[in-house]
Amino acid sequence: MEIGFIGAGTVARTFGRHLIVAGHTVVVSNSRGPETLTAFAAELGPNAMAGTKQQAAECDVVILATNWVNVTEALRGVEWHGRILIDATNAHMDPKPDISLEGVTRSRAALKGRTSSEIVAEKAVGGRLVKSISNIPMEWIQDFSHNKPRTVIFASGDDIEAKQLVIELINGIGFVAVDLGSLKTGGAMHEVGAPLSGLDLHFGRRLR
Repeated sequence: MEIGFIGAGTVARTFGRHLIVAGHTVVVSNSRGPETLTAFAAELGPNAMAGTKQQAAECDVVILATNWVNVTEALRGVEWHGRILIDATNAHMDPKPDISLEGVTRSRAALKGRTSSEIVAEKAVGGRLVKSISNIPMEWIQDFSHNKPRTVIFASGDDIEAKQLVIELINGIGFVAVDLGSLKTGGAMHEVGAPLSGLDLHFGRRLR
């Protein structure tokens, strides 16, 4: 599968490498153009390439991995109708995310009772949005071996088919995806500052 990243930061560097190890192809993009990402793509591996935002958006699955303050611009100019878009952002209101309790509280208050992914969905009109990959710091999943811990990654969304594809993608690269339901209800449980955000959970076994 070909996975496009809009944003070339820690999410693209870490999750992108997990995807490549599992045999997927990755297209990374940023706001400055593919010529600035040659070294970044080379670092990810032979199945990574630098591209434009439009090229990333044409992939089978697109991962939005920018800072929150850049979300509007990152989504602008793309025809999202029918595209599967994973929202991997966290709604930090400052250009440099403030992860202190005060900073997180201020950022959550700015959402005015809505989930961040509902706002993203409104900006990516027609996109098949799934909230995922954002509930833990990327520093926690730096083991790229085949025997890495089966870390839990949450997923929520209103498009059942799109969410199932994302769940299968996450499971297929060595993690365990847990379906939290709808974008509104599930997103409220694992966005920044929510009860299931920032928990390092590993899958043990199923009881049934």
